[in-house]
Amino acid sequence: MLDETLKSSRNKTVGIKQTQRALEKGIVRRVFVAKDAEQHVLRPILESCRTLGIEMVEIPTMIDLGKACGIEVGSAVAALLNE
Repeated sequence: MLDETLKSSRNKTVGIKQTQRALEKGIVRRVFVAKDAEQHVLRPILESCRTLGIEMVEIPTMIDLGKACGIEVGSAVAALLNE
């Protein structure tokens, strides 16, 4: 289900910078976070999600999250957008 949700969605972000920008714009519906990503990299995203009350879903690995997004490399963070 996760694969289909992220892969098929046209309204998503993949990666720290894109997701942070979307959070700042207030257009994020749900954030997916890889458990094996470095915590200092994730911290700003996690803090923004907690502050804004956005649902966070943990994914086992960065590789799993990358595959779910339809990319060949791992990703620490991805998000589904409202728009």
